[in-house]
Amino acid sequence: MQQPQHHHHHHHHKPKPVLSGSSSWIRRSPPPSPPHKKPWGAGAGGRGRYACRLVPLLVLTLYSLFTVLRIPSSNLVVNTADSERVERRDDVEAFKTHLPSNQNGLEAREETRSPASLPCSAFISGEAGGQSSEGVLCCDRSHYRSDVCYLRGDARTDPSTSSVLLYDAPRGAAPEKVRPYTRKFEESIMRTIDEVTIVPVADSSRNSLRRRCDVRHPPGVAAVVFSTGGYTGNVYHEFSDGLIPLFVTSQRFGGEVVFVVLEYHYWWLGRYGAILERLTNYKVVDFRYDRRVHCFSEMIVGLRIHGELVVDPKLMPNGKGLQDFQALLHQGYSGGKPSSSSSSSAPAAALPLGLPSRPCVRADDHAAAKVAKPKMLIFIRKQNRVILNLPHVVTACRRAGFAPHVMNLRRQTPLPVIHAALASADAMVAVHGAAVTHFLFMRPGTVLLQIVPVGLDWAAESFYGKPAQELGLRYMEYKVAPEESSLAAEYGINSTVVRDPSVISSQGWWEMKKVYMDRQNVTVGVKRFGELLRTARLHLRNATACG
Repeated sequence: MQQPQHHHHHHHHKPKPVLSGSSSWIRRSPPPSPPHKKPWGAGAGGRGRYACRLVPLLVLTLYSLFTVLRIPSSNLVVNTADSERVERRDDVEAFKTHLPSNQNGLEAREETRSPASLPCSAFISGEAGGQSSEGVLCCDRSHYRSDVCYLRGDARTDPSTSSVLLYDAPRGAAPEKVRPYTRKFEESIMRTIDEVTIVPVADSSRNSLRRRCDVRHPPGVAAVVFSTGGYTGNVYHEFSDGLIPLFVTSQRFGGEVVFVVLEYHYWWLGRYGAILERLTNYKVVDFRYDRRVHCFSEMIVGLRIHGELVVDPKLMPNGKGLQDFQALLHQGYSGGKPSSSSSSSAPAAALPLGLPSRPCVRADDHAAAKVAKPKMLIFIRKQNRVILNLPHVVTACRRAGFAPHVMNLRRQTPLPVIHAALASADAMVAVHGAAVTHFLFMRPGTVLLQIVPVGLDWAAESFYGKPAQELGLRYMEYKVAPEESSLAAEYGINSTVVRDPSVISSQGWWEMKKVYMDRQNVTVGVKRFGELLRTARLHLRNATACG
């Protein structure tokens, strides 16, 4: 089967108009006037009359220009002193704003280098150090998933033009434009992402007109600028395209970082505040609607990404991995308060394997083995990829020795509720879809059993199977047989759609999605499914056996 290259959201998005960038900061020369033609037969007298008219006009123009340059606008002042000091977040209630692969695919355009001849990625990751006071502006555009730019010096936000001004920028630095979202390869969705223009201002000592700092953030407190537009609203993309890349990019600051968010949503902060408050000690800034000028000594525009639900320790300066991100989730949603060390380089505590409420079971203790039934959560879908024989599946789980619980998630289901259910579960069963992302809440040693509909083998393994194994889960797949798919009744059991999904997949993601994701339901073969359940039960029995 031909593998689809990318995972897409289920909804089309209307592109937004592209912002004008920094036009208000770049004065363009007017187009040259057409040459004046001398009238036929005109002599010296005609030239004299023309000169008499031109000289007053030239004097008036020079006077007007001099007057404009002498009077600064109300937003520009010579004094760059603070008008307000930024305050640290004191509690969760104060944690509010001020007012939606190939891991290393390279493009033809390589990353730019800093004045110190170091690759830009070294500054983004913090490996270049931050001791020098020399201004830095560079961009790493080498990854096909995202563009990321790094600024060091006097960086000031300008929401009115969706731009960031870098004063005392390196000589020769050129303006850069970035859409800070991690699906650069997908042009249709990237057109909906707000663009940020980085405007370098060199030798600003000769020109004292600077944007006045309304909020000056302390030295050593960086900014990370990113978008929560795109596919935000789909839980898979919220983690894979947003929260995990945010962890990858920002955790090195140990909380001393401010998140500057484009296309900000209040519900997003409410849903993921427990995670964010373990990555930052400061309030989130809504870039579009917070009209104040925020000033930083260091800034990253865009997010680094390693792959689908991936944190690659080899690409992290401190060797952190997906287990560290999972520990952060557990700390956030288990009700614990964040500490100053929660974002530090100290190793995160792993989730325990055994449940406190279910002690280990001895092989000869048949009574205890009968009582200690492992908890299994079955996540169901309502629109498509529905389990048509759900009662039979629940019965099979019960007969295999599990205590099954059916989970019917809704968008408004609080994440702490989902976390509490999965953190105490021994196994999870789900048909391929965004809800499988919640395996991130499960403990090492537990079981993820994914039901894979026809045509979705590659996506199931790449998006969920590999990350689950990285977290130490026992990953299992139930692959739906052709006769178990509703597509067999619609297209015929021997149709190309059912027997050779690669033909449809070769027509592109949207064709594949339309057939195999949007129009397919499944009937699970109870006998074959039961064999997998018994294997899962044996794994759990061995994992919880005493000494």
